[in-house]
Amino acid sequence: MEFALVAGILFTLLIGACELGRVLFYWNTASEAVRLGARTATVCDADAAVVKSRITGLLPLLATSNVNVAYTPSGCDSDPTTARNTCTLVTVSVTNVSVKTMIPFVPLTLTMPPLTTTLPRESLATSTGGSVCQ
Repeated sequence: MEFALVAGILFTLLIGACELGRVLFYWNTASEAVRLGARTATVCDADAAVVKSRITGLLPLLATSNVNVAYTPSGCDSDPTTARNTCTLVTVSVTNVSVKTMIPFVPLTLTMPPLTTTLPRESLATSTGGSVCQ
């Protein structure tokens, strides 16, 4: 009888620790996805749609509405003839991502902090070759 009482609490704590690890895994993966998106935007002639698809492909938990790609100065990515040649910085951010835990008796929904990466444009000309830009 005592084991049944203690086992319920023990297994809840054990599953809670595993769920904490899963949430931290998602947090780390989202951070790496933002870095990959920013890197793709800096070295490839890829627009925001391509960057968002790469990020959401790496972490399906993310929706394209959670990902924001911004070029500095504002509006430098709107002219198709220059293809973002006048952009100096690329900022990729992920916001409003929630993770639902599966802890017994304690259902939680945790929201990740906003993640942002800003990198300078390295390749101002078209660079579509190689596996980085695919």
